[in-house]
Amino acid sequence: MLNRYARATATRILTPVAKLLLRLGVSPDIVTIIGTLGVCLGALVFFPRGELLIGVLVITAFVFSDTVDGIMARQLDRSGTWGAFLDSTLDRMGDAAIFAGLAIWFFQGGDDRVMAWLALACLITGSLVSYARARAEGLGMRADVGIAERADRLVAALVTTGLVGLGLPEVVLKVVLAVLAVASLVTVIQRVLVVRRQAGAGSAAASS
Repeated sequence: MLNRYARATATRILTPVAKLLLRLGVSPDIVTIIGTLGVCLGALVFFPRGELLIGVLVITAFVFSDTVDGIMARQLDRSGTWGAFLDSTLDRMGDAAIFAGLAIWFFQGGDDRVMAWLALACLITGSLVSYARARAEGLGMRADVGIAERADRLVAALVTTGLVGLGLPEVVLKVVLAVLAVASLVTVIQRVLVVRRQAGAGSAAASS
């Protein structure tokens, strides 16, 4: 949902930044790598120390690189397979760092095992959502369906985490993580069923 409605606005806002970086000789790949390192830094340095708000602010500052690098690639007419592979792979790394950082905090200083396990569940199910789509596309099919897209999951997790850092009761984050874990699992099932239908249709067509 957020991918559809927010990307156009973000593109308009960040296009001048992308053009400036290109004039400075910065490549899209460098922006992708620096953005991922920044997200991982915010998640794995600040979250495990319980500095949730600072972590969210650092992550937010770098997460827009995911849009900037795409704009830069299009400006250079270099929207190819390498850039798509690098961007997708490093996105998974950043996502994993966010939920891993939360899990580490709640396993240790946060002392809330349920919250920690929910963060790990979000990490695992989120990875499965991405893998299901990538594997389907590798087999020549589509699996871009589901109720929990990446942007939706990240915004929900980061906004709630930041608000908890400002004093919101932690139980709200617990509920959000539980909903995200379930929604991600449902999305995996949706994608499996979609691929199953496509595979079945392909087999029927081949045998007719």
